[in-house]
Amino acid sequence: MKGLEICKQYFLSYGRDMLDGDFADVKDRIAAGLAGEGSECMGFDDELSRDHDFEPAFCLWLTKEDERKFGFKLARAYAKLPKEFMGLKRQNFSPMGGDRHGVLVIDDFYEKLLGAPHAPDTAAGWLHTPEHCLATACSGEVWADPLGAFSAIRGVLLKGYPEDIRRKKLAARAAVMAQAGQYNYARCISRKENGAAQLAVFEFVKNAAHTVYLLNGRYAPYDKWIFRGMRDLPVLSSLEEPLTFLLETGNSPAEAQGKAEIIEDVAAMICDEYRSQKLSAATCINLSTHANAITDGIRDADIRNLHLMDGAN
Repeated sequence: MKGLEICKQYFLSYGRDMLDGDFADVKDRIAAGLAGEGSECMGFDDELSRDHDFEPAFCLWLTKEDERKFGFKLARAYAKLPKEFMGLKRQNFSPMGGDRHGVLVIDDFYEKLLGAPHAPDTAAGWLHTPEHCLATACSGEVWADPLGAFSAIRGVLLKGYPEDIRRKKLAARAAVMAQAGQYNYARCISRKENGAAQLAVFEFVKNAAHTVYLLNGRYAPYDKWIFRGMRDLPVLSSLEEPLTFLLETGNSPAEAQGKAEIIEDVAAMICDEYRSQKLSAATCINLSTHANAITDGIRDADIRNLHLMDGAN
């Protein structure tokens, strides 16, 4: 059983009764679920995940005011819940539940991940908050939130990027892919700068992977999960295999020729999807051309006039 389901069953077995008992008068102010850091929140956990920071646990999110009123009492009750469940042992955290589980302040949860106690509310905030932080902030599940304060912020995040921001990030990623993969890679190979060539491949692959998530309306997770998560996406999940191949192979003359062809194949598939989503009407597979076409469709002039590569962070 996956970690998220184990934690949900732990909450249903013990946490819900705890709230219905000693906290019946305030349970309508408590959000419960599991979200944030940890592979189990993404649904990517496996046996290897259980060697650290893996336990039957859940989060109880409170406003700052409610944390002051009854947070300590709630944390003490949480700490007294059974120490073992489904063969897994609870970790010895502080009475306040540690950084990931237990009683958490809503503002603190989001500020830790996003740098602010709310969803980004400016173009700069959306452009420069790392994508994996946004993915982490809306991971997992919320099982109860009668007050709605935690879910209100989460709901904004789950909508994905505002369209102008999505276009800006797609354009920036396209520009980097064009520079690294369609231009720099071949030139580095010609100069026998194999290290630089592999760096160019890395930049192409990284930006192509992020592009796949953007084309799916999703935030890309942290690098170690970016390929795992790509396999589950409905659009262009097939690119996971050629992108992985680009990273795993060397740069001998024969390999370099094959990699250059794969780069163009990947570019062609991405350009097809640009057209399918009416992001660009360009008929070529020159990613630089598409970057400019996507930028032209941005409605907000201030965002449209930013540097072409601004947003590929």
